[in-house]
Amino acid sequence: MLNLLRKDFIVLKSSLWTIGLYLVVFSLAFIPKSEMSMYFVGIYTAFGSVMLATMIDIKNHNHNFLVTLPVSRKQIVKAKYLSAIVYTFFGVLASYGIHELVNLNYPELNKPNYSLMDIAISVGMVLVLVSIYMPLFYGLSKKGQASSMRYSWSA
Repeated sequence: MLNLLRKDFIVLKSSLWTIGLYLVVFSLAFIPKSEMSMYFVGIYTAFGSVMLATMIDIKNHNHNFLVTLPVSRKQIVKAKYLSAIVYTFFGVLASYGIHELVNLNYPELNKPNYSLMDIAISVGMVLVLVSIYMPLFYGLSKKGQASSMRYSWSA
């Protein structure tokens, strides 16, 4: 299963700049204007990372290749969810770090001090979204891609 996780990160390596772009754009859009910006930036970045990873899998037809490997489907699904958890923690913790830097450098924005509970709420919300998104995406095949994309943008 470790090799499946490694494969996900290797495939995503060429698109890491996109995740950084998500983080910068959402930070610039939400931090100056919203009290709940840490939630928005963290959730959008984390969920955008999960969506990017699933789209790259479909684009490269990795799902067709994975089912031919000598690993069970159970391990493949576990690896997908574990990589989604890693993306979630990256997005939420990066958002928290950016907000702490903003609090230090721009105290006039009067951003609230966030706690571990705020991080846990953001992680929980992303995990709920992922638990709905991933089965829709992979379960409905080609039709699921369009349906899950509509769901993800409406959420």
